[in-house]
Amino acid sequence: MANRLSQIATRTGDDGTTGLGDGSRVPKDHLRIQAIGDVDELNSNLGVLLAEPLPGGVRELLVTIQHELFNLGGELSMPGYELLKMDAVLRLDEALAEHNAELPRLKEFILPAGTRSAAIAHVCRTVARRAERAVITLAQAKTINAAPRQYLNRLSDLLFVLSRVLNRANLDGLGGDDVYWNSERLKRQEADES
Repeated sequence: MANRLSQIATRTGDDGTTGLGDGSRVPKDHLRIQAIGDVDELNSNLGVLLAEPLPGGVRELLVTIQHELFNLGGELSMPGYELLKMDAVLRLDEALAEHNAELPRLKEFILPAGTRSAAIAHVCRTVARRAERAVITLAQAKTINAAPRQYLNRLSDLLFVLSRVLNRANLDGLGGDDVYWNSERLKRQEADES
């Protein structure tokens, strides 16, 4: 963006429009603004997660992701511009493979629960899925680069894996295992094993 924010209350949005990075104005409920807002909400939730005790590697990864999400939001705010590169998607793929390799195979669906940091990671995951849906909806009406959609898809998968990692990190004395859905199949399986 050419202009840096020096005045927050400009009153230019009082008419129900907002400015894009290219200088054009659109309604505040425009598909592009909805996608930008969902990405911003995701980034804000990651900020809450970063306020928790986290393993060093996870913290560094999430800080990098926050910067990449800011690039993604910037790209969405400037039609036809590319800020988020495919190497950001590849970094998520690598992090996903690295962290998933540490985890035991899932026995059943898990609940979005456990330690506070794991639960916040699950909230971030669901917001990432919503942001992905908003970008897909926008892409049906406007030309959008592939990286933003792919990035949000990978990020939601990574946040699921990180929630499992954080449940095991035991940084707050509450670590342990995933919180499994109390399914009939799992009950039968556990009964058969005992």
